[in-house]
Amino acid sequence: MRIGITGATGFIGGHLGLLAQGTGHDVIAYTRRAGSFVPISVETIHQPGRATHELPETKLDALVHLSGESLMGLWSSEKRDRIWKSRVDFTAALVAHLGAWKKENRPKVLVCASGAGYYGSDRVEPADESAPRGEGFLADVCAGWEKAALRAESLGMRVILLRAGMVLGGDGGAFPVMKRVFGLGLGGRLGSGGQWMPWIHVDDAARLILKAIETDSARGPVNLCAPQAVTNAEFTRKLASALKRPALCHAPAFALRLLLRGMADEMLLGGRRVIPRVATEMGYTFSHPTLDSALEALL
Repeated sequence: MRIGITGATGFIGGHLGLLAQGTGHDVIAYTRRAGSFVPISVETIHQPGRATHELPETKLDALVHLSGESLMGLWSSEKRDRIWKSRVDFTAALVAHLGAWKKENRPKVLVCASGAGYYGSDRVEPADESAPRGEGFLADVCAGWEKAALRAESLGMRVILLRAGMVLGGDGGAFPVMKRVFGLGLGGRLGSGGQWMPWIHVDDAARLILKAIETDSARGPVNLCAPQAVTNAEFTRKLASALKRPALCHAPAFALRLLLRGMADEMLLGGRRVIPRVATEMGYTFSHPTLDSALEALL
């Protein structure tokens, strides 16, 4: 297949591109980073005089859309606006742009990033792909993002929505920072530590995305997370133990809320126990189904 990837120089996109190419697929990597190195053929989204959503038209079998403003940082009104525009508005414009392509060139499959934040953090029961959306800014963003992507169905595309948990890898995402902090003995639980942390090893994330593309019956939401969810307290204990360091620097909830405002409750102090039911139904076998296995590979 000929697979296009937006955000191809990013953490997940880079792993997916190399995996797809290594398994015999032709990969077109779209990036807005001028001069970024990608060890696969590159076409850029951002060109003089062109809107960023206007990908150069070429024949694609699948398009994986992973680009968007980072969620990290203080959620000021300007930051929230950038998050919304880079995900919801950008995706709506991208789908409209694909509609202007010749029918024979349009991708048959659109895979769009979303997040486990769709489920919110105010329920205790596990959430598979059939669970209703939760409350909060992240849930609103994910719902709007997915709605924009699903417009591609009217163009005849099969749409897959990746509700991703925290992606663990040694070369990107949050894990390298956590490794440094915990390695210095400065790690600790956040708030009560009882909040769930859906996670997945980056190798499984890339393989599961490719599996969804290759599975004709796969459509709609796919929880991009490992089958063994853990709480923040358990994650803290296991990472500290793997690094042979103490984890005594507890971050009180009130301090996190004071410093980070809304971001603290939705990204650090809240979470849902997310279950990858669709991955199981597709017959996907996780390389790292447990956190112990993932940490062993990463460390």
